[in-house]
Amino acid sequence: MLLADGLRHAFGAVRALDDVSFTLHPGQTLAVFGPNGAGKTTLLKVLAGLIQPRGGRARIEGGRSAVGWIGHQPQLYGQLTVWENLQFWAGLYDVPEPAFVRRERDLVARLGLQAYEHQRVRELSRGLVQRVAIARALIHDPRVLLLDEPFTGLDRTAAEEFRAVLAAQAAAGRVTVLVTHNVEEGTELATDIAFMRSGRFVDMAPRHGRGAAEIADAYRRAVSGG
Repeated sequence: MLLADGLRHAFGAVRALDDVSFTLHPGQTLAVFGPNGAGKTTLLKVLAGLIQPRGGRARIEGGRSAVGWIGHQPQLYGQLTVWENLQFWAGLYDVPEPAFVRRERDLVARLGLQAYEHQRVRELSRGLVQRVAIARALIHDPRVLLLDEPFTGLDRTAAEEFRAVLAAQAAAGRVTVLVTHNVEEGTELATDIAFMRSGRFVDMAPRHGRGAAEIADAYRRAVSGG
């Protein structure tokens, strides 16, 4: 479970988070849409424990070790191979060797990284680096995924593979908060939709079968104040 209760944060006079509250239960995926500067990335960082809020609280069942994070930086070591990076991050989370081997093989196969497993990350394309970053975020089998524009750099095939991975995570009871500018991608994956403006959720509701076009229109109205 993930809980956000009255979260507040500011950078000087700018309110990045202004009384944000919601609860997500196993299997739920919340897609958060909003313009640049709405507070989406700050929200994810507070949920991940990377920033301490100035008000309110965030709680994730299992604590920070239960979080898989994909941000704007891949958090990979360029001089290490794909396999070495994944082994390093698994070690940080105390993943036993047999579990790491199974998990690594599964993720490498699902994300189409078999041919690059023993290449150094600095030799890979931007899209391949993003695939490795996804594997890195999932290597410890987290209960909660916090994803900031995770489709950046992925081609159509890689994006489809990643969507399948996220669908499998949701089916296994994982909780996901997905920040994306792509309404179609976010709508396809989400059980719940939130629109964010000036640090606040101006609307949050279950998807309830709404299509991307309907949600895109609601988003435009919500963030414009109409």
